[in-house]
Amino acid sequence: MYNIAIIGTGYVGLVTGTSLADFGMNVTCVDNNAEKIDMLNSGKIPIYEPALDDLVERNVYYKRLTFTTNIKKAVEESEVIFIAVGTPPQEDGSADLHYVMDVAKDIATYMNGYKVIVDKSTVPVGTGQKVKKTVQNILVGRGVDYEFDVVSNPEFLREGSAIYDFTHPDRIVLGVESEKAEDIMKDVYRVLNLNEVPFVVTNIETAEMIKYASNAFLAMKISYINELANLCEKVGADVHHVAKAMGMDGRISPKFLHPGPGYGGSCFPKDTEALVKIGQQFKSPVTLIEQTIKTNENQKQLMVEKVREAMGELKDKTLGILGITFKPNTDDMREAPSLIILNELVKDGAKLQIYDPQGQKEGQWRFKDISNHMTFCEDEYEAIGNTDALIILTEWNQFRNLNLDRIKDSMNGNYFFDLRNIYQREMIEKKGFKYYCVGR
Repeated sequence: MYNIAIIGTGYVGLVTGTSLADFGMNVTCVDNNAEKIDMLNSGKIPIYEPALDDLVERNVYYKRLTFTTNIKKAVEESEVIFIAVGTPPQEDGSADLHYVMDVAKDIATYMNGYKVIVDKSTVPVGTGQKVKKTVQNILVGRGVDYEFDVVSNPEFLREGSAIYDFTHPDRIVLGVESEKAEDIMKDVYRVLNLNEVPFVVTNIETAEMIKYASNAFLAMKISYINELANLCEKVGADVHHVAKAMGMDGRISPKFLHPGPGYGGSCFPKDTEALVKIGQQFKSPVTLIEQTIKTNENQKQLMVEKVREAMGELKDKTLGILGITFKPNTDDMREAPSLIILNELVKDGAKLQIYDPQGQKEGQWRFKDISNHMTFCEDEYEAIGNTDALIILTEWNQFRNLNLDRIKDSMNGNYFFDLRNIYQREMIEKKGFKYYCVGR
Protein backbone atom coordinates (compact mmCIF):
# COMPACT_ATOMS: atom_id res chain seq x y z
CA MET A 1 0.00 0.00 0.00
CA TYR A 2 1.37 3.38 -1.02
CA ASN A 3 1.16 6.83 0.47
CA ILE A 4 -0.26 9.03 -2.25
CA ALA A 5 -0.32 12.81 -2.62
CA ILE A 6 -2.84 14.53 -4.88
CA ILE A 7 -1.78 18.10 -5.68
CA GLY A 8 -4.89 20.07 -6.55
CA THR A 9 -8.33 19.53 -5.01
CA GLY A 10 -10.44 20.59 -7.96
CA TYR A 11 -12.84 18.28 -9.70
CA VAL A 12 -10.29 15.72 -10.93
CA GLY A 13 -8.04 15.84 -7.87
CA LEU A 14 -10.81 15.48 -5.31
CA VAL A 15 -12.53 12.61 -7.13
CA THR A 16 -9.21 10.84 -7.78
CA GLY A 17 -7.92 11.23 -4.24
CA THR A 18 -11.16 10.19 -2.59
CA SER A 19 -11.60 7.16 -4.85
CA LEU A 20 -8.03 5.96 -4.30
CA ALA A 21 -8.55 6.32 -0.57
CA ASP A 22 -11.63 4.16 -0.95
CA PHE A 23 -9.38 1.59 -2.66
CA GLY A 24 -7.44 1.43 0.64
CA MET A 25 -4.60 3.85 -0.11
CA ASN A 26 -3.39 6.53 2.31
CA VAL A 27 -4.12 9.74 0.42
CA THR A 28 -3.20 13.34 1.18
CA CYS A 29 -4.97 15.95 -0.93
CA VAL A 30 -3.04 19.22 -1.17
CA ASP A 31 -4.14 22.66 -2.30
CA ASN A 32 -2.70 26.15 -1.87
CA ASN A 33 -6.22 27.50 -1.36
CA ALA A 34 -6.49 27.51 2.42
CA GLU A 35 -10.20 28.35 2.32
CA LYS A 36 -10.91 25.26 0.23
CA ILE A 37 -8.84 23.03 2.53
CA ASP A 38 -10.60 24.44 5.60
CA MET A 39 -13.92 23.71 3.94
CA LEU A 40 -12.92 20.11 3.20
CA ASN A 41 -11.59 19.62 6.73
CA SER A 42 -14.94 20.80 8.09
CA GLY A 43 -16.77 18.22 6.00
CA LYS A 44 -17.99 20.54 3.24
CA ILE A 45 -17.46 19.74 -0.45
CA PRO A 46 -16.59 22.70 -2.71
CA ILE A 47 -18.08 21.09 -5.85
CA TYR A 48 -21.33 19.30 -6.57
CA GLU A 49 -20.86 15.67 -7.60
CA PRO A 50 -23.38 12.97 -6.66
CA ALA A 51 -22.14 10.59 -3.91
CA LEU A 52 -18.81 12.42 -3.45
CA ASP A 53 -19.73 13.88 -0.05
CA ASP A 54 -20.50 10.44 1.42
CA LEU A 55 -17.29 9.00 -0.02
CA VAL A 56 -15.19 11.81 1.45
CA GLU A 57 -16.86 11.47 4.85
CA ARG A 58 -16.25 7.72 4.97
CA ASN A 59 -12.58 7.87 4.06
CA VAL A 60 -11.85 10.79 6.37
CA TYR A 61 -13.50 8.80 9.18
CA TYR A 62 -11.23 5.83 8.51
CA LYS A 63 -8.23 8.17 8.33
CA ARG A 64 -7.31 7.16 4.78
CA LEU A 65 -7.98 10.66 3.43
CA THR A 66 -6.57 13.96 4.70
CA PHE A 67 -6.48 17.53 3.40
CA THR A 68 -3.65 20.02 3.83
CA THR A 69 -1.90 23.07 2.41
CA ASN A 70 1.49 21.64 3.42
CA ILE A 71 2.91 20.39 0.10
CA LYS A 72 6.37 19.84 1.59
CA LYS A 73 5.13 17.27 4.08
CA ALA A 74 2.91 15.59 1.49
CA VAL A 75 5.78 15.21 -0.99
CA GLU A 76 8.21 13.94 1.63
CA GLU A 77 5.78 11.30 2.93
CA SER A 78 4.40 10.06 -0.41
CA GLU A 79 5.82 7.63 -2.96
CA VAL A 80 3.32 8.51 -5.70
CA ILE A 81 2.42 12.15 -6.38
CA PHE A 82 -0.42 13.09 -8.73
CA ILE A 83 -0.45 16.50 -10.40
CA ALA A 84 -4.15 17.36 -10.74
CA VAL A 85 -4.21 21.13 -11.16
CA GLY A 86 -6.04 23.09 -13.81
CA THR A 87 -4.79 23.71 -17.35
CA PRO A 88 -7.13 26.51 -18.42
CA PRO A 89 -7.13 27.78 -22.00
CA GLN A 90 -5.06 30.82 -22.84
CA GLU A 91 -6.29 33.52 -25.21
CA ASP A 92 -4.89 31.65 -28.21
CA GLY A 93 -6.59 28.39 -27.19
CA SER A 94 -3.44 26.63 -25.98
CA ALA A 95 -3.36 25.07 -22.51
CA ASP A 96 -1.89 27.17 -19.71
CA LEU A 97 0.72 24.94 -18.06
CA HIS A 98 2.05 27.26 -15.41
CA TYR A 99 0.11 25.55 -12.60
CA VAL A 100 1.48 22.15 -13.66
CA MET A 101 5.03 23.44 -13.87
CA ASP A 102 4.74 25.23 -10.51
CA VAL A 103 3.75 21.93 -8.88
CA ALA A 104 6.61 20.12 -10.65
CA LYS A 105 9.03 22.68 -9.18
CA ASP A 106 7.57 22.20 -5.69
CA ILE A 107 7.87 18.43 -5.96
CA ALA A 108 11.51 18.69 -7.03
CA THR A 109 12.25 21.14 -4.23
CA TYR A 110 10.93 18.81 -1.52
CA MET A 111 11.82 15.38 -2.92
CA ASN A 112 13.68 13.16 -0.46
CA GLY A 113 13.88 9.91 -2.40
CA TYR A 114 12.38 7.99 -5.32
CA LYS A 115 9.01 9.37 -6.47
CA VAL A 116 6.54 8.56 -9.22
CA ILE A 117 5.22 11.89 -10.52
CA VAL A 118 1.90 11.38 -12.28
CA ASP A 119 0.40 13.89 -14.71
CA LYS A 120 -3.34 13.53 -14.12
CA SER A 121 -4.11 16.97 -15.52
CA THR A 122 -5.01 17.16 -19.19
CA VAL A 123 -1.82 18.43 -20.79
CA PRO A 124 -0.47 18.88 -24.34
CA VAL A 125 1.88 16.36 -25.87
CA GLY A 126 5.38 16.99 -24.58
CA THR A 127 4.36 18.17 -21.10
CA GLY A 128 5.64 15.01 -19.41
CA GLN A 129 9.10 15.63 -20.79
CA LYS A 130 8.94 19.26 -19.65
CA VAL A 131 8.02 18.12 -16.15
CA LYS A 132 10.88 15.62 -16.23
CA LYS A 133 13.40 18.24 -17.31
CA THR A 134 12.16 20.75 -14.74
CA VAL A 135 12.52 18.25 -11.90
CA GLN A 136 15.98 17.18 -13.08
CA ASN A 137 17.21 20.78 -13.25
CA ILE A 138 16.05 21.56 -9.72
CA LEU A 139 17.56 18.36 -8.32
CA VAL A 140 20.88 19.28 -9.93
CA GLY A 141 20.60 22.74 -8.39
CA ARG A 142 20.00 21.15 -4.99
CA GLY A 143 23.05 18.92 -5.44
CA VAL A 144 21.07 15.70 -5.02
CA ASP A 145 20.53 12.75 -7.34
CA TYR A 146 17.19 11.20 -6.42
CA GLU A 147 15.69 8.77 -8.90
CA PHE A 148 12.17 9.53 -10.14
CA ASP A 149 9.73 8.64 -12.92
CA VAL A 150 7.17 10.75 -14.72
CA VAL A 151 3.94 9.03 -15.77
CA SER A 152 1.04 10.25 -17.90
CA ASN A 153 -2.26 8.91 -16.53
CA PRO A 154 -5.07 10.92 -18.14
CA GLU A 155 -8.52 11.00 -16.57
CA PHE A 156 -11.79 10.18 -18.35
CA LEU A 157 -14.34 11.35 -15.79
CA ARG A 158 -17.77 12.63 -16.71
CA GLU A 159 -19.14 15.29 -14.41
CA GLY A 160 -22.25 13.94 -12.74
CA SER A 161 -21.05 10.33 -12.82
CA ALA A 162 -17.39 10.72 -11.90
CA ILE A 163 -17.33 8.25 -9.01
CA TYR A 164 -18.79 5.51 -11.19
CA ASP A 165 -16.41 6.39 -14.02
CA PHE A 166 -13.39 6.15 -11.71
CA THR A 167 -14.44 2.80 -10.25
CA HIS A 168 -15.75 1.32 -13.54
CA PRO A 169 -13.45 2.75 -16.24
CA ASP A 170 -13.37 1.53 -19.84
CA ARG A 171 -9.57 1.52 -19.61
CA ILE A 172 -6.63 2.82 -17.62
CA VAL A 173 -4.03 4.62 -19.74
CA LEU A 174 -0.45 4.65 -18.46
CA GLY A 175 2.32 6.49 -20.27
CA VAL A 176 5.54 5.25 -18.69
CA GLU A 177 9.29 5.06 -19.30
CA SER A 178 10.26 2.29 -16.86
CA GLU A 179 8.97 -1.07 -15.68
CA LYS A 180 9.29 0.15 -12.10
CA ALA A 181 6.84 3.00 -12.69
CA GLU A 182 4.48 0.68 -14.58
CA ASP A 183 4.47 -1.85 -11.72
CA ILE A 184 3.84 0.84 -9.10
CA MET A 185 0.96 2.36 -11.07
CA LYS A 186 -0.61 -1.05 -11.54
CA ASP A 187 -0.35 -1.53 -7.78
CA VAL A 188 -2.04 1.83 -7.24
CA TYR A 189 -4.88 0.65 -9.47
CA ARG A 190 -4.74 -2.91 -8.13
CA VAL A 191 -8.47 -2.98 -7.35
CA LEU A 192 -9.27 -2.19 -10.99
CA ASN A 193 -6.62 -4.63 -12.22
CA LEU A 194 -8.28 -7.41 -10.23
CA ASN A 195 -11.58 -6.46 -11.84
CA GLU A 196 -9.95 -7.03 -15.25
CA VAL A 197 -10.14 -3.41 -16.38
CA PRO A 198 -7.97 -3.15 -19.53
CA PHE A 199 -4.65 -1.31 -19.10
CA VAL A 200 -3.18 0.53 -22.07
CA VAL A 201 0.54 0.91 -21.40
CA THR A 202 2.42 3.14 -23.81
CA ASN A 203 4.92 5.97 -23.85
CA ILE A 204 4.22 9.34 -22.26
CA GLU A 205 3.56 11.21 -25.50
CA THR A 206 1.02 8.66 -26.71
CA ALA A 207 -0.85 8.73 -23.40
CA GLU A 208 -1.04 12.52 -23.60
CA MET A 209 -2.43 12.32 -27.13
CA ILE A 210 -5.03 9.66 -26.20
CA LYS A 211 -6.79 12.09 -23.87
CA TYR A 212 -7.13 14.85 -26.47
CA ALA A 213 -8.00 12.43 -29.25
CA SER A 214 -10.79 10.87 -27.18
CA ASN A 215 -12.44 14.10 -26.09
CA ALA A 216 -12.13 15.72 -29.50
CA PHE A 217 -13.76 12.73 -31.17
CA LEU A 218 -16.72 12.82 -28.76
CA ALA A 219 -17.09 16.56 -29.32
CA MET A 220 -17.03 15.90 -33.06
CA LYS A 221 -19.88 13.37 -32.71
CA ILE A 222 -21.97 15.98 -30.91
CA SER A 223 -21.34 18.64 -33.55
CA TYR A 224 -22.01 16.10 -36.29
CA ILE A 225 -25.43 15.09 -34.94
CA ASN A 226 -26.29 18.75 -34.34
CA GLU A 227 -25.57 19.60 -37.97
CA LEU A 228 -27.64 16.60 -39.06
CA ALA A 229 -30.45 17.73 -36.75
CA ASN A 230 -30.50 21.15 -38.38
CA LEU A 231 -30.68 19.51 -41.81
CA CYS A 232 -33.43 17.13 -40.63
CA GLU A 233 -35.57 20.13 -39.70
CA LYS A 234 -35.23 21.49 -43.23
CA VAL A 235 -36.06 18.25 -45.04
CA GLY A 236 -38.76 16.90 -42.71
CA ALA A 237 -36.73 14.05 -41.18
CA ASP A 238 -36.59 12.99 -37.51
CA VAL A 239 -33.06 13.15 -36.15
CA HIS A 240 -33.91 10.83 -33.26
CA HIS A 241 -34.74 8.04 -35.67
CA VAL A 242 -31.62 8.86 -37.68
CA ALA A 243 -29.43 8.74 -34.56
CA LYS A 244 -31.07 5.53 -33.32
CA ALA A 245 -30.46 3.75 -36.61
CA MET A 246 -26.89 5.05 -36.76
CA GLY A 247 -26.22 3.92 -33.20
CA MET A 248 -27.29 0.36 -34.00
CA ASP A 249 -24.20 0.11 -36.15
CA GLY A 250 -21.50 -1.29 -33.88
CA ARG A 251 -18.89 0.80 -35.65
CA ILE A 252 -20.64 4.01 -34.60
CA SER A 253 -22.42 3.34 -31.23
CA PRO A 254 -25.33 5.44 -29.95
CA LYS A 255 -23.32 7.44 -27.42
CA PHE A 256 -22.99 11.20 -27.91
CA LEU A 257 -25.51 11.22 -30.76
CA HIS A 258 -27.94 13.46 -28.88
CA PRO A 259 -28.81 16.77 -30.57
CA GLY A 260 -29.13 19.92 -28.51
CA PRO A 261 -27.82 23.46 -28.02
CA GLY A 262 -24.14 22.47 -28.19
CA TYR A 263 -21.55 21.02 -25.85
CA GLY A 264 -19.96 22.84 -22.93
CA GLY A 265 -18.15 22.07 -19.70
CA SER A 266 -14.55 22.02 -18.58
CA CYS A 267 -13.24 19.43 -21.05
CA PHE A 268 -14.59 19.44 -24.60
CA PRO A 269 -14.23 23.19 -25.36
CA LYS A 270 -10.79 23.40 -23.76
CA ASP A 271 -9.44 20.15 -25.18
CA THR A 272 -10.62 20.75 -28.75
CA GLU A 273 -9.05 24.21 -28.74
CA ALA A 274 -5.81 22.80 -27.33
CA LEU A 275 -5.67 20.01 -29.92
CA VAL A 276 -6.15 22.54 -32.71
CA LYS A 277 -3.30 24.58 -31.26
CA ILE A 278 -1.04 21.52 -31.08
CA GLY A 279 -1.81 20.77 -34.75
CA GLN A 280 -0.93 24.32 -35.73
CA GLN A 281 2.27 24.20 -33.67
CA PHE A 282 3.46 21.07 -35.46
CA LYS A 283 2.13 22.18 -38.87
CA SER A 284 -0.30 19.26 -39.01
CA PRO A 285 -3.75 20.89 -38.80
CA VAL A 286 -6.72 18.92 -37.45
CA THR A 287 -9.32 20.56 -39.66
CA LEU A 288 -12.18 18.31 -38.58
CA ILE A 289 -11.76 19.54 -35.01
CA GLU A 290 -11.46 23.13 -36.17
CA GLN A 291 -14.86 22.74 -37.85
CA THR A 292 -16.25 20.97 -34.78
CA ILE A 293 -15.52 24.08 -32.71
CA LYS A 294 -17.13 26.39 -35.29
CA THR A 295 -20.21 24.16 -35.53
CA ASN A 296 -20.61 24.12 -31.76
CA GLU A 297 -20.48 27.89 -31.46
CA ASN A 298 -22.91 28.24 -34.35
CA GLN A 299 -25.33 25.79 -32.69
CA LYS A 300 -25.75 28.08 -29.69
CA GLN A 301 -26.64 30.99 -31.97
CA LEU A 302 -29.08 28.81 -33.90
CA MET A 303 -30.98 28.14 -30.68
CA VAL A 304 -31.40 31.89 -30.19
CA GLU A 305 -32.58 32.23 -33.78
CA LYS A 306 -35.12 29.46 -33.18
CA VAL A 307 -36.69 31.51 -30.37
CA ARG A 308 -36.55 34.74 -32.38
CA GLU A 309 -38.16 33.24 -35.46
CA ALA A 310 -40.96 31.62 -33.47
CA MET A 311 -41.80 34.52 -31.17
CA GLY A 312 -40.82 37.57 -33.21
CA GLU A 313 -40.22 40.67 -31.08
CA LEU A 314 -38.77 39.63 -27.70
CA LYS A 315 -38.77 43.05 -26.06
CA ASP A 316 -40.60 42.87 -22.72
CA LYS A 317 -41.37 39.17 -23.20
CA THR A 318 -40.79 36.97 -20.14
CA LEU A 319 -39.08 33.63 -20.71
CA GLY A 320 -38.93 30.75 -18.23
CA ILE A 321 -35.51 29.10 -18.34
CA LEU A 322 -35.09 25.55 -17.02
CA GLY A 323 -31.45 24.63 -16.54
CA ILE A 324 -28.31 26.71 -16.99
CA THR A 325 -25.51 24.24 -16.13
CA PHE A 326 -23.81 22.64 -19.12
CA LYS A 327 -25.30 19.24 -18.23
CA PRO A 328 -27.42 17.71 -15.44
CA ASN A 329 -26.03 16.48 -12.10
CA THR A 330 -23.38 19.19 -11.89
CA ASP A 331 -23.11 22.82 -10.80
CA ASP A 332 -20.55 23.52 -13.52
CA MET A 333 -21.34 26.32 -15.97
CA ARG A 334 -18.00 26.53 -17.75
CA GLU A 335 -18.68 27.09 -21.47
CA ALA A 336 -22.35 26.18 -20.93
CA PRO A 337 -24.61 27.02 -23.91
CA SER A 338 -26.72 29.11 -21.52
CA LEU A 339 -23.91 31.67 -21.26
CA ILE A 340 -24.37 32.62 -24.91
CA ILE A 341 -28.10 31.96 -25.27
CA LEU A 342 -29.31 33.93 -22.25
CA ASN A 343 -27.11 36.93 -22.98
CA GLU A 344 -28.45 37.06 -26.56
CA LEU A 345 -32.06 36.83 -25.39
CA VAL A 346 -31.52 39.69 -22.94
CA LYS A 347 -29.96 41.78 -25.73
CA ASP A 348 -33.28 41.39 -27.52
CA GLY A 349 -35.09 42.84 -24.51
CA ALA A 350 -36.36 39.61 -22.91
CA LYS A 351 -36.80 39.16 -19.17
CA LEU A 352 -35.76 35.82 -17.72
CA GLN A 353 -37.05 33.68 -14.87
CA ILE A 354 -34.51 30.93 -14.15
CA TYR A 355 -34.43 27.70 -12.23
CA ASP A 356 -31.59 25.19 -12.04
CA PRO A 357 -31.28 22.63 -9.20
CA GLN A 358 -27.56 23.37 -8.72
CA GLY A 359 -26.72 26.32 -10.95
CA GLN A 360 -27.90 29.38 -9.04
CA LYS A 361 -24.71 30.07 -7.06
CA GLU A 362 -22.45 30.05 -10.11
CA GLY A 363 -25.11 31.59 -12.33
CA GLN A 364 -25.42 34.65 -10.13
CA TRP A 365 -21.84 35.72 -10.80
CA ARG A 366 -21.61 34.49 -14.38
CA PHE A 367 -24.72 36.49 -15.31
CA LYS A 368 -23.94 39.50 -13.14
CA ASP A 369 -23.89 41.83 -16.17
CA ILE A 370 -27.51 41.00 -17.00
CA SER A 371 -28.74 40.48 -13.45
CA ASN A 372 -31.28 43.32 -13.76
CA HIS A 373 -33.06 41.35 -16.48
CA MET A 374 -33.31 38.02 -14.69
CA THR A 375 -34.73 36.41 -11.56
CA PHE A 376 -33.66 33.13 -9.97
CA CYS A 377 -36.59 31.06 -8.78
CA GLU A 378 -37.12 28.39 -6.11
CA ASP A 379 -38.42 25.68 -8.43
CA GLU A 380 -39.39 24.97 -12.03
CA TYR A 381 -43.01 26.02 -11.60
CA GLU A 382 -42.12 29.42 -10.17
CA ALA A 383 -39.74 29.94 -13.11
CA ILE A 384 -42.50 29.09 -15.60
CA GLY A 385 -45.28 31.14 -13.97
CA ASN A 386 -46.58 34.15 -15.93
CA THR A 387 -44.13 33.63 -18.79
CA ASP A 388 -44.62 33.91 -22.53
CA ALA A 389 -42.39 30.92 -23.26
CA LEU A 390 -40.67 27.99 -21.61
CA ILE A 391 -37.10 27.07 -22.67
CA ILE A 392 -35.46 23.82 -21.51
CA LEU A 393 -31.67 24.18 -21.72
CA THR A 394 -30.48 21.40 -19.38
CA GLU A 395 -32.14 17.98 -19.14
CA TRP A 396 -32.33 17.57 -15.36
CA ASN A 397 -34.49 14.55 -14.53
CA GLN A 398 -37.09 16.66 -12.74
CA PHE A 399 -37.76 18.54 -15.98
CA ARG A 400 -38.62 15.31 -17.83
CA ASN A 401 -42.03 14.91 -16.20
CA LEU A 402 -43.45 18.39 -15.79
CA ASN A 403 -47.10 18.84 -14.88
CA LEU A 404 -48.14 20.15 -18.28
CA ASP A 405 -51.63 21.18 -17.23
CA ARG A 406 -50.22 23.17 -14.33
CA ILE A 407 -47.65 25.02 -16.41
CA LYS A 408 -50.15 25.71 -19.21
CA ASP A 409 -52.52 27.32 -16.70
CA SER A 410 -49.71 29.36 -15.13
CA MET A 411 -48.21 30.72 -18.36
CA ASN A 412 -49.30 33.82 -20.26
CA GLY A 413 -48.13 32.38 -23.58
CA ASN A 414 -47.84 28.89 -25.02
CA TYR A 415 -44.36 28.63 -26.54
CA PHE A 416 -42.52 25.46 -25.48
CA PHE A 417 -38.85 25.27 -26.55
CA ASP A 418 -37.50 21.82 -25.77
CA LEU A 419 -33.85 22.27 -26.73
CA ARG A 420 -32.90 18.87 -25.27
CA ASN A 421 -35.65 16.87 -27.03
CA ILE A 422 -36.94 15.27 -23.83
CA TYR A 423 -40.64 15.45 -24.80
CA GLN A 424 -42.72 14.11 -27.66
CA ARG A 425 -44.27 16.68 -29.97
CA GLU A 426 -47.73 15.06 -29.91
CA MET A 427 -47.90 15.15 -26.11
CA ILE A 428 -47.00 18.84 -25.88
CA GLU A 429 -49.14 20.05 -28.78
CA LYS A 430 -52.13 18.12 -27.43
CA LYS A 431 -51.92 20.33 -24.34
CA GLY A 432 -52.16 23.46 -26.48
CA PHE A 433 -48.49 24.46 -26.65
CA LYS A 434 -46.53 25.55 -29.70
CA TYR A 435 -43.68 23.03 -29.58
CA TYR A 436 -40.13 23.61 -30.85
CA CYS A 437 -37.27 21.14 -30.54
CA VAL A 438 -34.01 20.26 -32.32
CA GLY A 439 -34.05 18.14 -35.48
CA ARG A 440 -37.58 16.74 -35.39
